[in-house]
Amino acid sequence: MNQGKYVGVLLAAGLLLLSLFSGLYIYKTGFLEGKESTNASPPMNGTNNIQNNIDNNGAESAENNVENTIDNQGGEEVQNNITNNITNNVEVTVEGDGDVVNSVTNSITNGVTNGSGNGNGNGNDGGNGNGGGDGNNNGDGESGLAWGIDTASATNEEFNMCVRDNFGDPEVVGRYLGDKEGVSAGLTQEEVELIKSNNDEILLIHNRFSDATGFENGVQEGEEAISLAEELGAPEGTAIFADIEPTYPVNSDFIRGWYDALSSSAYVPGIYGIFSGDTDLAASYNQAVSGNSGIKEDTYLWTAAPNAGITTEADAPEYQPEAPEGAVVIGWQYGLDAQECNIDTNLFDNQYTDVLW
Repeated sequence: MNQGKYVGVLLAAGLLLLSLFSGLYIYKTGFLEGKESTNASPPMNGTNNIQNNIDNNGAESAENNVENTIDNQGGEEVQNNITNNITNNVEVTVEGDGDVVNSVTNSITNGVTNGSGNGNGNGNDGGNGNGGGDGNNNGDGESGLAWGIDTASATNEEFNMCVRDNFGDPEVVGRYLGDKEGVSAGLTQEEVELIKSNNDEILLIHNRFSDATGFENGVQEGEEAISLAEELGAPEGTAIFADIEPTYPVNSDFIRGWYDALSSSAYVPGIYGIFSGDTDLAASYNQAVSGNSGIKEDTYLWTAAPNAGITTEADAPEYQPEAPEGAVVIGWQYGLDAQECNIDTNLFDNQYTDVLW
């Protein structure tokens, strides 16, 4: 009976050892297979997309900060895409009289941080400043010249279309004070409003005479021009140009009388004509200046010399007006009597156009 007991114990121990070895074998095999399976699988790609939009319409401020960190250990490829848009619309309306300065500054900064160790930053700073004032400085800004026209015809929308279609877009329009029968139509208040609505300057011309001699005559014509300008509401500091045609008799006394009348008013004296060196007008001007240097300093000349011929705005000639040495030349009427639209073509020096209306 003791012998059977020992046999049973030996059998139980054998079974226990067999079970233990079988478990170790299965565990080891499964572990190795699992490890090989893990190592055989390729790393997965990572894609990180962020889109951030801010629409800031008229708000005081907009702050947009994005920080993105990626920890990629052993992966083949990581795509990190960030789209960051900011829309900031600012509308500014200014009403009222006087000088106005309107400034708008808009700044956007877009930064991207990549936590893998490679930093990529992108900054974009945009500013837009706009200053507006009540001034008379027009032109291309580079040459300092403004292209313009003068006409004896009444201006209206049809006239403006004719000029734009055939010649260009003038920045200065020369028009006459009062009617001169058979010669020119006088500027009206409606025309003033139309010209100013196009942001053009008005050059005022006085031509209601045909004799440019005598001091008292000069004073009388000056006073009439002043009265006509006042009726239209021309502002103080506007120049009025006496139209002295080449067929008119002229002397220095008339120029002195014209100067005295205008310079003692709210307006500024100006003279139009052919101021080339051999004309009676140039000689009379020089004689008047020799007796009163203020005439040279304070009188604006608008010369029709030389005559280069009518052109479009795009084909305007190089600015080379002829006038007495030292004179203040505001502009050059370089082309006369266009067949279309009844205009003359001009170039004006922007440094002096503050005396235009």
